[in-house]
Amino acid sequence: MCSAGRRWGRRQRALLWAVLLAAWEAAWGQLRYSVPEEMPKGSFVGDVAKDLGLQLPALRDHGVHILDKGRTQYFSLHGKTGHLVTAERIDREQLCDRVQQCVLRCELIVEGQMQVYGIQVEITDINDNAPSFREAEKELKMSETTAPGSRFTLAQAEDPDSGRNSLQSYELSGDEHFSLAMQTGPGGDQRPELVLAKALDREEAAFHELVLRASDGGDPARTGTARIRVTVLDANDNAPVFTQAEHTVSVPEDVPVGSTLVTVTAVDADEGLYGQVKYSIQKITGKASQIFELHGDTGVISLIRSLDYEEGNSYELEVQAHDGGGLSDTSKVVVTVTDVNDNVPELIVSSALTEISEDAPSGTVVALLHVQDRDSGVNGEVRCSLDREVPFRLEKSNEDYYRLITARELDREQVSGYNVTVRAADGGSPSLQSSAVLCLRVLDVNDNAPVFAEERYSARVAENNAAGALVLTVRATDADWGQNARVRYRLGEGRVRGAPLSSYVSVQAETGALYALRSLDYEQVRELRLWVLAEDGGAPALSSNVSVLVQIVDENDNAPQVLYPAPAAALGSGSGGAWSGVELAPRWSEPGALVAKVVAVDADAGQNAWLSYELAKATEPGLFRVGLHSGEVRTARSPLARDAARQSLVVVVKDHGRPALSATATLSVVLAESVAELLAELGSAADEAAAPGEPAGSLTRWLVLAVAAVSCLFLAFLLLLLALRLRRWHRQQLLPPASGALRGVPVSQFVGIDGVRAFLQSYSHDVSLTADSRKSQLRFSTSASCCDTLPARPLPDEPAPLLGDEDPAGGIAVDPTAPSPGPLERGHAAAAVSRRRLRVSLLAAAERRWSRRRRSVLRPQAARSPGAGQSGSGTASSSGGGKRR
Repeated sequence: MCSAGRRWGRRQRALLWAVLLAAWEAAWGQLRYSVPEEMPKGSFVGDVAKDLGLQLPALRDHGVHILDKGRTQYFSLHGKTGHLVTAERIDREQLCDRVQQCVLRCELIVEGQMQVYGIQVEITDINDNAPSFREAEKELKMSETTAPGSRFTLAQAEDPDSGRNSLQSYELSGDEHFSLAMQTGPGGDQRPELVLAKALDREEAAFHELVLRASDGGDPARTGTARIRVTVLDANDNAPVFTQAEHTVSVPEDVPVGSTLVTVTAVDADEGLYGQVKYSIQKITGKASQIFELHGDTGVISLIRSLDYEEGNSYELEVQAHDGGGLSDTSKVVVTVTDVNDNVPELIVSSALTEISEDAPSGTVVALLHVQDRDSGVNGEVRCSLDREVPFRLEKSNEDYYRLITARELDREQVSGYNVTVRAADGGSPSLQSSAVLCLRVLDVNDNAPVFAEERYSARVAENNAAGALVLTVRATDADWGQNARVRYRLGEGRVRGAPLSSYVSVQAETGALYALRSLDYEQVRELRLWVLAEDGGAPALSSNVSVLVQIVDENDNAPQVLYPAPAAALGSGSGGAWSGVELAPRWSEPGALVAKVVAVDADAGQNAWLSYELAKATEPGLFRVGLHSGEVRTARSPLARDAARQSLVVVVKDHGRPALSATATLSVVLAESVAELLAELGSAADEAAAPGEPAGSLTRWLVLAVAAVSCLFLAFLLLLLALRLRRWHRQQLLPPASGALRGVPVSQFVGIDGVRAFLQSYSHDVSLTADSRKSQLRFSTSASCCDTLPARPLPDEPAPLLGDEDPAGGIAVDPTAPSPGPLERGHAAAAVSRRRLRVSLLAAAERRWSRRRRSVLRPQAARSPGAGQSGSGTASSSGGGKRR
């Protein structure tokens, strides 16, 4: 009972040490366990998940598995518990023959993390083998003259177990003539020897039966026995002697079967039967007995099975030579097997990725490779390399492991996948190689923005297009793949004439087609400038934009619009599509004289806006002509007395579009000698145009009243002007100025009677005065107004001076700092007042003169003509001329 308790305590302490050792090894990434041999399949070896700190869900998610270095899978990982268990029944004696410590190595591979953890499992021995003798019965021959104390070597027992479970002792029983002695061999092993304790007598006993028992140290102990039969012979003087106490031979592992490895030789000095030597194997292992064969008569040791250095590199045999008289000698034979490069390197892909993102950083582990070569020395040195230039490199991570990692960043747009060939070559001569191919697909990352096919787009669209018409199609491509390469289009923000751009055009999101949402009008919008954005389907999305110019092409959709003469509707006419006006032409006009000008515009552009003028209809066809491009109505000849006073002209204005559009303008030209004749003609024309039932003279009365009202206003203006002048003169008499300058007064007149437009010549009067009134001058200069343009407006900061707006002192500036005037200065001032009065008189006379000289005023080619008039002490010259527009 006490013995059983002590054994249980020893086992508990051994288990505790094993657990502590496993914890220490785990801290350094190396796990170490121990398990007895002959355990059934599925037996617990160690808690790998706990020792490595791995969670059970991680074991399933990261693809954890066990890889044995040998040819047989002895261990596996329990997926639910994370325990390392046995996958096969393990026989220590078969795996580790004659090895004191039997250790099996395997690796735990975590594929998701590309991590490798080494695991060492020591297979502990159990006493499952009893000692055994190669020959259960052994016959010895001894001469009866053999002296007591002689020793005879006995066959050794074999016990594959190790430690205390191995062979420990021998016992001999059966006869008092013999005893057992132990002899230490060259290797330190104990060899049993039979010792003759008492002289033999053949006549007394011809045979002696002995039993040799071998025992191990197991609990319980196991034993093995061998029977020894000793035959007593007549006298034999000499025993066989080997020429070499130990024979050593080295052979390559590829030596052919049947080859002679070594020949042992023993010599016996006796003759006859006692001199005949026979050879036998005294001691050999079970594995060696299947490889070597000893010829009993010749001592030749030959090969009966191929050698394999990886299975065994050294074998020991004990050969015995015995003669016919029973005497013998032993010799040790050591066969050393040399390695030959006969094993191809094994390249195993322990873990590998099949997909990798293109944005994976440099140094990302792609695969874990295990290489081994069963050869030794140089033949077992393996070098791994990549077959071609790829963005990967190999890095040795452990004793027999390589990691395939990325050498640089990947780009799926350049290479979408790789077939990486890894080659393993040993150092033998010739070198043996093996290879493995890894297929790796590069996953896309949204790292490319859409790119438009053109830098900018432009299109031309005719105006008045149908709503929904296709304008153009933009196209953008994305170098990415899948959803990242799906491009969608949208319109950039913008406004056109205050309205959102999206109310004019739209872009189809999938195709990039740009459509017009409304009918475009060139006269409102000449072009559309917009941005189209292309956006991919990545997360986050990448985008790019392109500018699009849509030019509106003009069409001839606007007829010319006549600005002058005014439309007939504005004058109360019932015609809605024609244009009319009344112009004055003197009967004495020369050929080419300007009568009127038709002014028209076209809202279109380009050729559609080029206008031409034609005289479509005239009362007197040969009297007037129209400028083709200017629209000027001029006399083609001088009017004759027989020509009607009222001439009606119809001018057609056409553009150059296709088809051409046109408008008409109606002009009424009155040929008259005087204002009275003009009024009479206008009155008659108004009577003819009056509505039925209305008195014929009503329009004439209204016209006369209008002329009288204008005349009264003019007279009132002159009286007001005279009053202002008198008031100014009165103030000047009270405080005459020291000096001053007389400013010129421009006078222009415009007379309008109904439809008559008459522009008079503008007169500019320059007055120069001196102290001597006899040298003073009054000069009237005229400047002809252009018949084709309206009179120029005065600048905003320079208003046109009016007679009533002049300085109250008569335009003479007063300097308050100047000294008081003397008699001479006051005389000059009085002369200036007189001259101003003269100027007013001259202006009135010029006005009356215009009525007498109306022929020269209305003449088209009027030139400046000198005219002289003198009054008092001054000289004045005036000329007048005018053009009708």
